[in-house]
Amino acid sequence: MAMAQAHGGLHAFINGGVVVFLLLLALPLQTSYVIGHQSQYSKKLYIVYLGERQHEDADLVTASHHEILTSILGSKDETLKSIVYSYRHGFSGFSARLTQSQAREIAGLPGVLRVAENQIYKTHTTRSWDFLQLGYDNKNGLLTEANSNYGEDIIIGVIDTGITPESASFNDSGYGPPPSRWKGICQVGPSFGANSCNRKIIGARWYADDIDNSTLAPTEILSPRDTDGHGTHTASTAGGNIVHNVSFGGIAAGTARGGAPRARLAIYKACWSEAGCSEARLLKAMDDAVHDGVDVLSLSIGGPIEIQALFTWSPMASRLCMPLGTMDQSLRRWRTHRRGY
Repeated sequence: MAMAQAHGGLHAFINGGVVVFLLLLALPLQTSYVIGHQSQYSKKLYIVYLGERQHEDADLVTASHHEILTSILGSKDETLKSIVYSYRHGFSGFSARLTQSQAREIAGLPGVLRVAENQIYKTHTTRSWDFLQLGYDNKNGLLTEANSNYGEDIIIGVIDTGITPESASFNDSGYGPPPSRWKGICQVGPSFGANSCNRKIIGARWYADDIDNSTLAPTEILSPRDTDGHGTHTASTAGGNIVHNVSFGGIAAGTARGGAPRARLAIYKACWSEAGCSEARLLKAMDDAVHDGVDVLSLSIGGPIEIQALFTWSPMASRLCMPLGTMDQSLRRWRTHRRGY
């Protein structure tokens, strides 16, 4: 589940013992409408995919999404109540709360390529640095000074449960300003102030517009702060600093380091302990990553659902690295049990 991308090409380091480049946008994408069991009048969250953007201006892209919804729902007020996320940078699409009949109507409109119910994924993690010859002390490995710049100034976007910025893995000593191409933000909130970002963690965002806050775990914090631990783990695995003399309560002493220890990190908190990682949130995080200037994404998710659907939506899929072990069973299920019209 970690990676680095040099500007001359993609170098993907994926746990599970296999190096894989995910170029899933090459998959054929036919117009389809995918639903589960739902009463005619109850509302669920649907994702509407419109393909390539028709406007360079992101605000015009969002306006076109509102026009589509208004044509079905009848008023701008109903549109604003319905729409949850607008995808307007890497591709054109939106997520909205709709009835089954409304979703069917939208699926029949010109220019609509796909309408599908939102899916929920779970965070997963595996590891395989030694197999990939990425050990810090491996003289013939890929992370020696002779073979690598340790991911210097590569921007890794980590879509997960957030981050604990106080960790030594994210100390910014010895780092210069963020790369000039960076256009992201540091979204502050409870337990995550402006100083939580630095020259190592150069940006952070969080997503929960599709979640009923009453369903969140009591320990959750509505900010990029990680209360689960998974996001901090994956961020340090992907791009954590080289930290010597670490241990767990004096046990297993050694050196901690990420796959690209000199990379910069952009954090996208789209996963929550109990609410999981919704497809709508993941796509919004990917869309923002396109805007922000991320070079490559780290995403460790899985679950007993059609996971391949996620990668047919966004052009960031060509820069996405995942632990293969979390994908294989779900990909098989997608091919054999996909429902649609």
